[in-house]
Amino acid sequence: MTDQQQAPSPDPDSEATDRPLTLAVLRHLVRKDWKDMPGDTLVVLSRDAEGNLYSPFSTYSVSRYAPTHGELVGEVFPLPQELKEDPSLRELYADGIPDTALPALVLYPLG
Repeated sequence: MTDQQQAPSPDPDSEATDRPLTLAVLRHLVRKDWKDMPGDTLVVLSRDAEGNLYSPFSTYSVSRYAPTHGELVGEVFPLPQELKEDPSLRELYADGIPDTALPALVLYPLG
């Protein structure tokens, strides 16, 4: 749906997507990569594929989030720039993005 970013790797020989996101990496992201994001940017936690709800996070994306099933459950949507650059995304979201979609950091679990 959106381009998932890899967390910075302190170990250049390992794949960032194969490792849990540690507090040190999260601090780096907040201080460096995300420092210019507005303070009211939502942080959305994605449920893991197995549904056990306790998997470590490994990747993230900057996207848009809109509640669709009440206040606490929703969907992630691409950014306007992603729609502009990707014809397949424009086709997928031909009906549009909900007006309630807000900028969000989406954290994805390992898996």
